[in-house]
Amino acid sequence: MKNLRFGQFAGLALVGSLALAGCGSDDNSGSGGATGGAGDVACFEGTLNAEGSSAQKNAFEEAAATYNEMCPGATVNYNPTGSGTGIKQFIAGQVDFAGSDSALKTEEKDGIVETDAAAETCGSPAWNIPMVTGPIAISYNLPGVDDLTLTPDVAAEIFDGKITTWNDPKIAAVNAGVELPATDIKVFFRSDESGTTENFTKYLKAAGGDAWSYDPAKAWPASGEGKEKSSGVSEGVKSTEGGVTYVEWSYAKDNDLGIAKIDNGGGAVELTGETVGKAVEAAASDGEGNDLRLTLDYATQEAGAYPILLVTYEIVCSQYADAETATKVKAFLTHMASPEVQQGLEEIGYAPLPSSVEEKVTTAIDAIS
Repeated sequence: MKNLRFGQFAGLALVGSLALAGCGSDDNSGSGGATGGAGDVACFEGTLNAEGSSAQKNAFEEAAATYNEMCPGATVNYNPTGSGTGIKQFIAGQVDFAGSDSALKTEEKDGIVETDAAAETCGSPAWNIPMVTGPIAISYNLPGVDDLTLTPDVAAEIFDGKITTWNDPKIAAVNAGVELPATDIKVFFRSDESGTTENFTKYLKAAGGDAWSYDPAKAWPASGEGKEKSSGVSEGVKSTEGGVTYVEWSYAKDNDLGIAKIDNGGGAVELTGETVGKAVEAAASDGEGNDLRLTLDYATQEAGAYPILLVTYEIVCSQYADAETATKVKAFLTHMASPEVQQGLEEIGYAPLPSSVEEKVTTAIDAIS
């Protein structure tokens, strides 16, 4: 993983361009509150704990590393146990905020309405704040095939076990001129409950038409071999010729996997920060006020928009019972949302938040109390 080191931030911090809401004061006496830090960055002393989405693990650790370089008295812990577990831990009051690849559910599931349960824990409404844009790559291991295009219906049949070899006529039809081997297809899926799975199945359902008959869910509904977490499915494909999975761009890059172009009907689109940002920019707002849940258009046929993506939310209390916790959450998330951090995340496989979304995110973080 490439790290953005302190030298890249130091000059910016000295002129205050990384200034955060509630910037550090001259009072360094409190061990848990905000204190003066490097330049105008709001630092705290103590520990902040978060848990959830493994999709944002690398992005979160990158932001935590650069924050710690400027604020050595702060410890920011992140446990990438998966979105479902992160939400459960947040509702149980075990972590200060959660990372999730899908917003809190507003309808009952397994006897719980997540928005209501989170509000009860917080004593205030919980907000979904989009922070990390995680493109989902259809990643494959097929030596000699460096340029592969998939349509949503073909992808759906592959992941449902209906297309079983890479030289199947349906794959060949959208890859004219590409020499496809007769290698068996080996599908790997997330065995743990995952927001990545939910977003990928949302894509297959919305864009794949009749080729995908399952409802979107955090638990994989179809065939294949299950592996735990993003690291597990990536390693499964890397070690298996003919393997294919759905995984965050950062993991596909780290494992040097092939990444398919996607053709939703507007032409084959390569996965890049720019093509993903174009899709996020078009997302509709589905929340109220500072609850910034988004509705993505997975079936978009807009030219140049990469349609398979997830947005990882940081799920926070709008008003924390403990003021010091609110100060810590605001300080770190403002750093993570800063343009400098967001732009740097593209180096490790994430797409920066579009400026229009970033502005709303900053406003929401400022409003946490």
